[in-house]
Amino acid sequence: MLHILYSDAQLVAVAKPSGLLVHRSALDAHEQRFALQLLRDQLGRPVWPVHRLDKGTSGVLLFALDAASAAALAAQFEQGLVRKRYLALVRGWPGEVGAGGTIDHALARDPERPSAGQPMLAARTDWTCLRHFEWPVRTDARFATTRCALVEARPQHGRRHQIRRHLKHIAHPIVGDATHGKGPLNRALAGWLGLRRLWLHAAAVELAQPASGAALKISAAPGPEWDSLDHAQLDP
Repeated sequence: MLHILYSDAQLVAVAKPSGLLVHRSALDAHEQRFALQLLRDQLGRPVWPVHRLDKGTSGVLLFALDAASAAALAAQFEQGLVRKRYLALVRGWPGEVGAGGTIDHALARDPERPSAGQPMLAARTDWTCLRHFEWPVRTDARFATTRCALVEARPQHGRRHQIRRHLKHIAHPIVGDATHGKGPLNRALAGWLGLRRLWLHAAAVELAQPASGAALKISAAPGPEWDSLDHAQLDP
């Protein structure tokens, strides 16, 4: 059963766990569980997904309860009216704690195809470094420890894999990202942390209620595995 974060007559927000697909996909044809079908069965009524989270990403996921609300919510996403906040565990220290910046780097529409010939789409992500970690894990022969950071990412556009691709662009890929990250580092840190996952969490979404226009802020607390990062730290 999915944890419901918010519901009204037009929409439902759930906390999607890492590893769950939003809906059926040819990319994961072997999967048998999907958030859309689970929520539909849980509520006993049709639901419409209005945005997507990658399979490995956890956090706030929105569904509409009728086609008109789905269209209205999708339009907010397409027009950049929805504010989103993510947490990401990344390789290295992108800056001092409290520092941040903006990644302004256009992206091809489909990250799984060669960029040549694809139109490049504007994409910006604001980020802030929240925490530093240093763990006694050798993922590079030159160093006895591995540095990681907890980063808040706020995408201003909704390009596919935008946060993952942007953090790779600044040489701080998300830990556990099999597509845009580093395999040896991912495997070593999965062993150290005791968990293999994409360390990306959709922490909050702010949008307008589709019927009333009232401002909504829906948040999902990260799972307990995120708290364990402090206990794994070498130098608190």
